[in-house]
Amino acid sequence: MTATDGQPYLPCEAVTILLRAIADSCRNLADDPDQDLHTAGAAIDIEADALETRAIAATREGP
Repeated sequence: MTATDGQPYLPCEAVTILLRAIADSCRNLADDPDQDLHTAGAAIDIEADALETRAIAATREGP
């Protein structure tokens, strides 16, 4: 969606999904001795990129 200033914003639901994905990734990585915080950071970046892409696409869609 686009705010009144023309900038994209994410609804609360999207932010909640992102935060839950981060938490889930951390839990999954915590049980894997071959993974570390670098892997968690990469997973968070992937989720953030996906949300950013969705936000950009949503602001370019016409009514």
